[in-house]
Amino acid sequence: MAEPLSNAHKRWILAATVLGSSLTFIDGSALGVALPSIQSDLGAGPAAVQWVSNAYLLTLGALVLIGGAAGDRFGRRRVFLIGVGLFTLASIACGLSPTVQVLICARAVQGVGAALLTPGALAVIGATFPPQERGKAFGTWAGAAAILGMVGPLVGGWLADHADWRAIFWINVPLAAATVALTLRFVPESRDDQAKGLDALGALLAVAGLGAATWSLTAAPDLGWSHPWIIAGLVGGVVLLVGFVLAEAREAHPMMPLGLFRSRVFSGVNGLTLMLYFALGGAMFFLPFELIRVHGWSATAAGSAMLPFAAVMGLFSGAAGRLADRFGARLSLSLGPAMAGVGLVLLALMPPDAGYVSGPLVGMTVMAVGMTLAVGPLTAAVMGAVPEGHTGVASGVNNAVARIAGLLAIALLGLLLSAVFVSVLDGPDGRTVLGQVMEGSRTDAVAISAFHQAFRAVMLACAGCALLAALIGLATAPKRVQSPA
Repeated sequence: MAEPLSNAHKRWILAATVLGSSLTFIDGSALGVALPSIQSDLGAGPAAVQWVSNAYLLTLGALVLIGGAAGDRFGRRRVFLIGVGLFTLASIACGLSPTVQVLICARAVQGVGAALLTPGALAVIGATFPPQERGKAFGTWAGAAAILGMVGPLVGGWLADHADWRAIFWINVPLAAATVALTLRFVPESRDDQAKGLDALGALLAVAGLGAATWSLTAAPDLGWSHPWIIAGLVGGVVLLVGFVLAEAREAHPMMPLGLFRSRVFSGVNGLTLMLYFALGGAMFFLPFELIRVHGWSATAAGSAMLPFAAVMGLFSGAAGRLADRFGARLSLSLGPAMAGVGLVLLALMPPDAGYVSGPLVGMTVMAVGMTLAVGPLTAAVMGAVPEGHTGVASGVNNAVARIAGLLAIALLGLLLSAVFVSVLDGPDGRTVLGQVMEGSRTDAVAISAFHQAFRAVMLACAGCALLAALIGLATAPKRVQSPA
């Protein structure tokens, strides 16, 4: 029988998982405000800059479930280290990228690394800490995520303004080195002896189907909806995703057990997740472009606009969880998304000359309060809706739904942005002008006004999705979160 680990040893293990996870926390939050600089530097069009985010979200969302299963089967420490190594090598490739195409490919590989290290970090914590200590350990990990999420936009904005956006990726190298050193020194190996099989076919079909559909939606404004490649991509994506569902129904060890969706609560809360994180992903992607291109802010100032969101989430998540315990999950999962929707409406109504207080501060704060009310009870409701042996898989499915929601948001809301911009500008070269505005080479009042109106339409669409999430929560969320059956 293994000797129990000391508290000091467990703290070092927790430090290793936090450091490893910080690779994705900092990279993800910092990159958003640096995207306008990346677009200008690499001469990327609107579709290409969307893929800088989409490539990462695609591989992460499609593979995060199989990443967790790989850790259970082959060793959680081993898979965590492989994820850290792959993410770091891809970060170096991102930092050296001479073209946006190379950057997109490297971002896709980063997503694969994140799909291994993110569930790996949580699995290491679960395997290390006894049940009575896991809540505190996971809370510490989540608190660190909020703090790093707060720092990320400021770091990304400052680097984009005063140094080079490539430095965002170079930061990952020393963090990864420290993570590897701590993991090799302190983290014991663990695995699930009952774990069998990896759903390789399901993973392949998920990546291919989501990739084909997302590429078609992103490229359609440039090529036209009747273009043979667009039609082929959409049809092929649908066929592959149907094949994914059929494969999961027949797979002995599926990455997404379809039987979980027989639960009304599980299906409803995942639908809520899809709508809510669609709204959040779209807002966080397009807001920096509005602040930098329309309001004329620096990237650093745009990063500061994200601070209320991270601060509220980091400081009040625990209190929001206690409120849900006292008054019920249904209240939190309906009121929270509704408040997020109100915050998004306030962001949509920002005038082009708004300052920090009259601009993003109020909207971001209200949206943050809404998300804080919803996130904790959402996870608890998902895990409480399934048998105890499936809580890990249920949490993983919900995490994948959230990632895929962000992927779909950037693609579909990009279509809306383009359509509204072109209709307002009323010219044959509207798509070209949109690219020029987003990269900063077109600054005339007419084009900037058209972009502002298109941004407003995007934010209102996000608000509509958040309000739909509130209705789903009201209809399907449990009054009280139950312990796993």
